[in-house]
Formats: sequence, C-alpha cells, structure tokens
Amino acid sequence: MRRVATLYRTTVGKKVLMAVSGVVLFSFVFAHMLGNLKMLFPASDGHFAMDVYAEYLREIGYPLLPHGGVLWIARLVLLAAVGTHIWSALQLAQLSRAARPSGYQKEDSLSLSYASRTMRWGGVILLLFVIYHLLHFTTGQAHSSFVAGAVHQNYVNAFQDPGIFLVYLIAQTALCFHLYHGAWSFFQTLGLSHPKYNHLRRPFAAGFAFVVFVGFLMPPTLVLAGVIS
Repeated sequence: MRRVATLYRTTVGKKVLMAVSGVVLFSFVFAHMLGNLKMLFPASDGHFAMDVYAEYLREIGYPLLPHGGVLWIARLVLLAAVGTHIWSALQLAQLSRAARPSGYQKEDSLSLSYASRTMRWGGVILLLFVIYHLLHFTTGQAHSSFVAGAVHQNYVNAFQDPGIFLVYLIAQTALCFHLYHGAWSFFQTLGLSHPKYNHLRRPFAAGFAFVVFVGFLMPPTLVLAGVIS
C-alpha cells in the first residue's frame, strides 16, 4: 500500500492512474455506442429494440441483485473513474505549470497535436455534456416530453429538434478529439512502446475515435432526417 501511495505522488503514477481510469471510460463509451445502435434495429413483436435492450440492462443480475442493481454498480464504478480521471488531470496540469516552461517547449512542438492542446477544454465540454445527458435521458428534467422507460420514444422526440442534435454534435466532436489523444498516449503512458508497432498507435487512435464518432451520430442523424421514427 505504501508503494502504491508513493507511486501516486509521482508524475508517472498520476499518468498511470489517469490512463487506467481512461481505459474504463473508453470501454464504457464504446459499449454505450454499441447500445445506441439498437436504434437502427426494427421493432419486433410490438417492442422497439432499444426498449428491449434497456430493459435487459435493468434485469441483469436479478434476482441475485435488486432490479437495476448491476446498473447502479456500473454507475458507481464510472463515477469513481470520472473522479479519478479529472483529479489526475488537474494535478498533472498543476505539475506542468509549476515546471519550467523551457523544459517542455521542444517536446510540445514535436509530439503534441491539436487534439492534445485542446484536451482540457474538451474535458470541460464533456463533463458539462455528461451532466446534461443525464438530465436529458436518465432523469428527464431536461426533456420536455420525457417518459420513464420509453427509451426509443424519448430518443426520437429529442433528436427531432435540430438544436439538441447540434449540442450532441459538438459534444461528440470534443469526445472524438479526447479519444484520439487518450488512445494514442495510453500506450506510451503504460510503457507499451516498441519500434515495430509505434507507427500504428496514431492510426489506431484515429480509427477508434472515428468509429465512435460515427457510431454515436448515426442514429440521431437518421432521426433528424426522418428515417427513424
């Protein structure tokens, strides 16, 4: 335990903790994107595929766990990962400002991209979006026609509004940059570096970010276009 605490107090330890929490969040984002693609499936037996999927999530673990118990466990894990990720990012930012600027100028010009320079603002945008997203689709306070449990209906009613679509487009753009830089730097932070595959890190990060971007925006785009109703 003492070694773990000592490691965390170092810059390397904070970066590792940020990378690990980032993996948890990246995994959730990808799984959430796959879940949203249920909007593309046709209704069966009078039930929308998205509603069936949402009910399945609430039923996982029942009756061993209470109804929705696994969802709450997942939410708590995600909350811990978000808190850890933000806290580590803030502490690393403080350490970076405290360091001599000249020590980073050369490295910045060589290795940092537009995505990395906008990570902080992107993180703020994503945090605000997550709060809005929960109020919009989970609790319903930000959704004028919200119906508890009617996930497909809530989704369609929301994205028929071009303004809401624009908000999600901005958020997904910020997420795309965040995923790109995070996926690329993850390998370097955890020491997963080798000349044989280092050149694949950026293409992998760009491909992952692009897939998530398209996957999240495809259903709302089809709703806005009137294809999904």
